[in-house]
Amino acid sequence: MKIVTYNVNGLRPRVSQFGSLLKLLDSLDADIICFQETKLSRQELRADLARAEGYESFFSCTRTSDKGRTGYSGVATFCRVKSAFSSKEVALPLSAEEGFTGLLENFSGYASRRDDSVVEGLEGFSVDELLKVDREGRCIITDHGHFVLFNVYGPRAECDDTERIQFKFNFFKILQRRWDCLLCRGRRVFVVGDLNIAPGAIDRCDAGPEFEKNEFRKWFRSLLVRNGGQFFDVFREKHPERREAYTCWPTNSGAEEFNYGTRIDHILIAGPCFHRDENQGDHSFVLCHIKECDILLQFKRWKPGNIPRWKGGRNVKLEGSDHVPVYMSLVEIPNIQPHNTPPLSTRYCPQVYGCQQTLVKRKSAEEFSRCGGSSSFSEESTVLQSCNQLVKRPPHSCSSSSLNLSHEGVFSTPAEAPECYDKESSSNLPCTDIDGAKLLARVENKKKERQSNWSQLSLKSFFQSSNSDNSSSLFADNKLNQANISNPCETNETIGEGGEFDAQKEWDLQQSVPMQEENGIDGSEPLENEKNNVAIVEWQRIQQLMQNSIPLCKGHKEPCVSRVVKKAGPNLGRQFYVCARAEGPASNPEANCGYFKWAASKLTRKR
Repeated sequence: MKIVTYNVNGLRPRVSQFGSLLKLLDSLDADIICFQETKLSRQELRADLARAEGYESFFSCTRTSDKGRTGYSGVATFCRVKSAFSSKEVALPLSAEEGFTGLLENFSGYASRRDDSVVEGLEGFSVDELLKVDREGRCIITDHGHFVLFNVYGPRAECDDTERIQFKFNFFKILQRRWDCLLCRGRRVFVVGDLNIAPGAIDRCDAGPEFEKNEFRKWFRSLLVRNGGQFFDVFREKHPERREAYTCWPTNSGAEEFNYGTRIDHILIAGPCFHRDENQGDHSFVLCHIKECDILLQFKRWKPGNIPRWKGGRNVKLEGSDHVPVYMSLVEIPNIQPHNTPPLSTRYCPQVYGCQQTLVKRKSAEEFSRCGGSSSFSEESTVLQSCNQLVKRPPHSCSSSSLNLSHEGVFSTPAEAPECYDKESSSNLPCTDIDGAKLLARVENKKKERQSNWSQLSLKSFFQSSNSDNSSSLFADNKLNQANISNPCETNETIGEGGEFDAQKEWDLQQSVPMQEENGIDGSEPLENEKNNVAIVEWQRIQQLMQNSIPLCKGHKEPCVSRVVKKAGPNLGRQFYVCARAEGPASNPEANCGYFKWAASKLTRKR
């Protein structure tokens, strides 16, 4: 069995990156896949994000309405199974619970616990305290018989944010109580996910002397067996001395390039092994049942051969999460008794079921379009339905398919009109028939509008003088090369010597085009090239001026990049310059040199 944990930094972009949810899951090749930071609300659960063939899925979504927390966090567990019913597979859970307090309602409106009692071990907390830490969609629990799996996304707290620091304390305090109660009952507990805690200095690129004195790091280390706790940090058990083994990197500084990150994605295990030989005291679950545990670095955004930031790579979009997956392989895990998918599975979620119905309708719409129908199936079917309600006609003589409409919304000839149409005078038609014909005509007109919208006027057309004969100007516009529009340095304006727009020269150039075409000489291309060359020269001049105003970093003598302070405080909105290179260790001369300089003035922020 293989278990993977992965902070996807948004499930929607990861699915888009891999092409489909199934391809994303198959790329991880695991029996249980735990995602964090899905960034989905319950209303956003759709079949293409929640359901994949061969997998059962369980979601916990954010429910809070606090500012900045909506559409944030969220976790999901996907279990690869051969059968969702009467299965003996350990990957398919016996039960599942959203959150870890037992108070959250599932898709059917029931709480995880049908009675009003608080979960064992949490009696000392009020309901409000429990719900506050559980409403951000940070945990989902699945019971796999041999072990209870916690998929956790730990909260982040800045050093000066006292409110979030207290929230983080409460979150882990309540979570630990739940673990302790399960362990006291003899259950094995697996905790996987992004805990947002790097336990030791070896797990952080820039750890200082005071690093390990942080309260959350001290709490994490107190959980471990080596410090008197009950959990194993599986990665460190398998790789106790490995350095620069990171799972997360800052995105704004390009730290992936020099592997300047931190290890905050973990797999923790507590509980006995399956062997019952009491004479062998050196048994542990890690030694007996964990074959390997490692970091899947092939999922890094930065790939070997990418262009460095200071050589133009800053403008290259890197696809992927700022985290990478961590996996664990288990051996000698016996099967369990036959069981079915628990009710929390998204196969029973009404939102996902409704989206599947929508997908069926879309497929029917595509088939309808291939048979000669409109591409906008939903819109036109609504109109046709309105027509059928308005127009009272026999089913064979006056069906919608028998109507032959011209572009103006009337019948081409009286002979082509259906029997209910009055060939003598359309005014004798019932009001409902006229309204139906108008609606059908509107459908035809909208189809033709959409088909003609692809043809757009060129930039040149905005500078030409209007005249009564528009056909010649439109003909000239269509002759322009599309490359003249795609180049951002090209423009149709004429720049004078002082860098200002020369209106008279532009007017003369524009007036000369139709005169030359009337004489049979097409002079538009040389004129366009002349104007474009002038514009390119001016653009290069502007770029040179901008380049001269940007300071050079002290370490590499290269142009810096400008940034703006976004954090609330006295410097909010103030511009500054820093070294353009990627962040890395100070011992690496190729990395960021640490140069910093305030800009001359403070930028004004739009309100």
